[in-house]
Amino acid sequence: MARSALLNVMVQAALKAGKSLTRDFGEVQNLQVSVKGPADFVSQADRKAEKIVREELMKARPTYGFLGEESEEIKGSDGSHRWIVDPLDGTTNFLHGIPQFAVSIGLERNGEIVAGVIFNPAIDELYTTEKGGGAFLNDRRLRVASRRTLSDCVVGCGIPHLGRRNHGNFLIELRHVMGEVAGVRSLGSAALDLAYVASGRFDGFWENDLSAWDIAAGMLMIREAGGFATDRDGGNTSLETGAILAGNEHIHKALMDVVKRPVPGK
Repeated sequence: MARSALLNVMVQAALKAGKSLTRDFGEVQNLQVSVKGPADFVSQADRKAEKIVREELMKARPTYGFLGEESEEIKGSDGSHRWIVDPLDGTTNFLHGIPQFAVSIGLERNGEIVAGVIFNPAIDELYTTEKGGGAFLNDRRLRVASRRTLSDCVVGCGIPHLGRRNHGNFLIELRHVMGEVAGVRSLGSAALDLAYVASGRFDGFWENDLSAWDIAAGMLMIREAGGFATDRDGGNTSLETGAILAGNEHIHKALMDVVKRPVPGK
């Protein structure tokens, strides 16, 4: 596949940060048995990965803005471009030695995501996408799954954990979805969940209360793989609201109907 100069910059930044994370991930198992535990080490790994990504991207395009999970937002003099970065999506997985985490980089132009990279260094899976250019996994072109009936589908979701709100609302949504699908999965990394929809591994996905850096790259990836990625109402406010719902044309609509189903007895 042919990549633009900008996408090549993003790929190199993700690969370099991924190499750093892989080295640190190798230390996690040793730290699990220490008295202090690995949490401090992982937060350092997270910040180090973001520093690598930021330096690589800003070196190539110093006028672009930068929004990352671990640092203050940089307002670029360019005004129309912004990098949106999660250097370690799936921190809890990383902390527990689970090889399901990713570097996620999105490029926003005039409020629209135009390129994205999601890289899981633990299993060497590199997802890339550009607006109008398709979506790829390690240079293999991606298409969303073609199933049309929810009962045949495996659907991904994000489970709100300690410190997150709306646990009760999620349990109601989950109950509704569980009654309609073949299986529900939660990987612990929204970026990879969305990449799995783009690659056809998941038929659909929904989650609330995410941040822009969790979903920027994955949203475009799904759309370029022929799917739909919207907010809960089918609109385009996911980066602002943090709510996302995805699937192919049929599953996206069916899943939206189920997730928004009223609570019984109300």
